[in-house]
Amino acid sequence: MDFALNEHQRAIEEVARRFASEKLAPYAAQWDEESFFPVATLREAAALGFASIYIKSDVGGSELSRLDAAIIFEELSAGCTSTAAFLSIHNMASWMIDRFGNEELRHRFLPALTQMAKIASYCLTEPDSGSDAGSLKTRAVKEGDHYVLNGSKAFISGAGVSDVYVVMVRTGEDGPKGISCLVVEKGTPGLSFGKPERKLGWNSQPTATVMFDDVRVPAANRLGSEGEGFRIAMSGLDGGRINIGACSVGTARAALEEAKTYAAERQQFGRAIAEFQANAFKLADMATKLEASRLMIRSAAAALDRRDPRTTMLCAMAKRFATDSCFEIANDALQLHGGYGYLKDFPAERHVRDLRVHQILEGTNEIMRVIVSREMFRQ
Repeated sequence: MDFALNEHQRAIEEVARRFASEKLAPYAAQWDEESFFPVATLREAAALGFASIYIKSDVGGSELSRLDAAIIFEELSAGCTSTAAFLSIHNMASWMIDRFGNEELRHRFLPALTQMAKIASYCLTEPDSGSDAGSLKTRAVKEGDHYVLNGSKAFISGAGVSDVYVVMVRTGEDGPKGISCLVVEKGTPGLSFGKPERKLGWNSQPTATVMFDDVRVPAANRLGSEGEGFRIAMSGLDGGRINIGACSVGTARAALEEAKTYAAERQQFGRAIAEFQANAFKLADMATKLEASRLMIRSAAAALDRRDPRTTMLCAMAKRFATDSCFEIANDALQLHGGYGYLKDFPAERHVRDLRVHQILEGTNEIMRVIVSREMFRQ
C-alpha cells in the first residue's frame, strides 16, 4: 500500500495549487464581502478540466479518478472554499447526467457543462424535507411526452444563475421508491427563483429557492427509469461527500499554515506565542487532525474508484470526521490569532464561516452517523 502520490497526481496537484494561489486566494475576501459569483474564474477552472473531473472524455470530460478529484478540491479550497465547493456541486450534477443519462442527454448537455458555458445545480432538499429526503413533495405528473412539475427546492447553490437543474421529483408512491430524476433547463415557463439567501458563509456563490409552477419538462429529460431518482441522488452524494470533505481539508490546511505563521511572529511576554507549550500542543493537535482527515478522505475516494462494497459507509465516515475536525482546526486557528482572528482583515474568520456549513450539507453529520451505524449492522 503506497500512500504517496504518483507523478500524474503530483502534476494535477501542482496545477490546482497554482490556480488557487493565482486566481482564487487573492480575490476570496473581496468575493466574500461583495457576495460576488466569479463565473469568469470558474470558466478558467473549467479550461483546466476542473468542471468535469470524472466526466467521460467523449463529451469533453477529464475522465480522472475520485482520488484525483479529492486532490484537486483540497488545493482549490485552500484558495477559496466557497468557489471550490461550487465547482464540486457542478461536477456532481454533471456526473449524474454522464452516469445515468442516455447518449442523447449526455451529448446534449455535457459538452457545454464541461466548459461551464452552462452551469449546473443539484436540487434535492425542500423546505419540509432535508435529512428525510425520501419524503420530498415536489411532484411530476406525466402528461403525454412531458412531466408537469409543481413544488419547490430549498438552499440550492447556483439558483437563478445556473442553466441546468438536476431535480429529484415524486412521480409515484410515497417514500424513496416513488422518486425520479429530471433535468430542467433555465428559461422553462413556470420555473422561478426566490430571493438570494443571506448566509453566514459561502458568499461567493448564490443560494436561493427554486420554484416549479406547472413546469413542463420533456420525458426525454429523465435520468434513469421512473423510481430510480433516490438511488441516483444518493450515488451522487457518495462522491459529493468526498469532495466537500476535501474542501474542508484544503481550508483547514490554509488556516493551520496562517496560524503557524502568526504564532511564530506574534510576541507576548517577551517571546513568540508558538513557544508556549499550550499553543505548541494546540498546533500539534491541529496538524494531526488535518493529516487524519486527509487520509480518511483519500481512502474513501480510492474505495469509490474501486467500487468497494463499503463505499457508502467509508464516504460517510470520512465526511463526518473531516468536516468536524477541519472546522475545529479553523476555529482553533482563529483562537490563536486572538482578537485579530475576529477581524475581517485576517482570513481566519472567513475560514470558520465557510467551513461551518460543511457539517450540514451533503447530509448532516448526524445523518452520517446514521449511515455508518446502519451499514455496520448490515455486514
